[in-house]
Amino acid sequence: MEIPYVIEPRKDTGLNNSKIGIWLFLASEVMLFGGLFSGYIFLRIYADYPWPERTLPVLPGLINTFILIGSSVTVVFAWVALKLRNWKKFQMYMSITLICAVVFMVLKGFEYKAKFAHQAIRFTDYTVIEGHAYPQGGGDSHAGDSHAGDDHAKADKSHKKGPKKNFNISAASVQIDVTRLDDKYYETMGPQYEKAGLTLANELTLSDGKTYTVGTAISKELLDTAEKDFLHAIAVNSELNIWANRAAWKDVKKALPGKKYYSPEVKELFNEKLAEYKGQKKEEYLAATLLLTFEPKSGHADISVNPYWGRLSNAKKGSETSLKLKDQTLITGIAGDSSIEIAVDGIDFRHTVMKAEEKNIDPVAAINNSWLLKDENILGIWNKHKLIVSKLEEKLKKDGKGHEANENDKYRINWQEIAVTSHMDISELQDMDYASIVALFPDDIEGFTGPDHKKIHYPHVTVPREEVRFESIFSPRWNTYYATYFTITGLHGLHVIAGALVLGYYLFRGRKMYETKPEWLANRVEVGGLFWHFVDLVWIFLFPLLYLM
Repeated sequence: MEIPYVIEPRKDTGLNNSKIGIWLFLASEVMLFGGLFSGYIFLRIYADYPWPERTLPVLPGLINTFILIGSSVTVVFAWVALKLRNWKKFQMYMSITLICAVVFMVLKGFEYKAKFAHQAIRFTDYTVIEGHAYPQGGGDSHAGDSHAGDDHAKADKSHKKGPKKNFNISAASVQIDVTRLDDKYYETMGPQYEKAGLTLANELTLSDGKTYTVGTAISKELLDTAEKDFLHAIAVNSELNIWANRAAWKDVKKALPGKKYYSPEVKELFNEKLAEYKGQKKEEYLAATLLLTFEPKSGHADISVNPYWGRLSNAKKGSETSLKLKDQTLITGIAGDSSIEIAVDGIDFRHTVMKAEEKNIDPVAAINNSWLLKDENILGIWNKHKLIVSKLEEKLKKDGKGHEANENDKYRINWQEIAVTSHMDISELQDMDYASIVALFPDDIEGFTGPDHKKIHYPHVTVPREEVRFESIFSPRWNTYYATYFTITGLHGLHVIAGALVLGYYLFRGRKMYETKPEWLANRVEVGGLFWHFVDLVWIFLFPLLYLM
């Protein structure tokens, strides 16, 4: 039986099956992205922290907008070429569409890469700084952090020992839960444990009688053996407990027939019988060792831990501290230097001001008390910024647009301003008006995806770990804004890839269908084109919402 309306449309609706199907599918897609956009708007309106504004590079987003619009045009041209039975033109226009899809995803990849290379730190007073942090272990400065001039080169050489972005502990003991140890964790931590010479602090006797004495070196083999022995002991003990419980209940039912199981007499007799039966099998129960404690031979071991794997109880250098990893490994000892060295290209006091106002504290005093302003370079940048804001307010007053700058202008210092004013004296700015100062920010200092650290030397700050409330790259972990940004743009990117695969199938595998049923292929390309138009439409809404607002 042939399915009707696969190629020819219905006379009453003018639609074939595939076109009805795609419209129903697109209706569900509208609900999906409509919900995501609505959720983003409500999250922004009711955010409990200053929402990031205009933090995404506009240029790649703008280029991608034109690329998708152009690809929507070429996919229509490809469909028209099929209707006119011109296979070569179809190939040309569909190839252009697929090239546009690839370029779109490449630009999106550059944008994502820039975000994952950018560091943000929130201080205990809620001040936020952004920039490029040096990687753990030293070497040359972060990719893109090259500096001009002899002084800058010397500064870079002095940093080759590397910053302490990881948690660093002079460990006195490491306690490992043998059933929770993650192989991924041990791949990183194991070599450090072994290099530090960690050895067993207590004797370990296995159920088969084998003994690991105090001083046995830590190894994956030892931990795996201990885990297997623990699980075996738990299994044996569970079987014995089940037998003892069953036997105890049988005796209780015989001795106290008709009594409810929750009555005091039943509970008392059951506990007596249970203890009696367990006593009979006492020799068969196995010792189950869950935790193994290791200590370094030298009395201390330098351990470096990924900060995403746990949190120090006390991060101040030289203080007693402990760190429990997500696999329940507990490291105790003395906190080392875990400071973060960062080239600062963004300073944000808006959250500091918001928290100060909640506590009825003078915002200016809260900013002046920030740890960040103890750095002379940053203090100088802040003083210049206040001067620039005063000149902006003079301009607003003169233009009749108000007497006060908004919070973004007052309390956030962007990378263009830092790049220019950090190398100027405040006296150079005093005689300039606001327009002249803004004119100092040349376009060539901006990289394609944000601040270009290859051209500009940004001020360096070394942040003690105890001053850090939270730190992260610009990923979904950093805040709600980036979580929604990566969710929506990532989902849109998957739609681009899916659409490109379908259109690519028509291009590379559609020749046979074109020769036998050209109208059927044209219908399929039309349906694929409708999906592609929807993908383009979503981006047209997404671009201003995320990039321009």
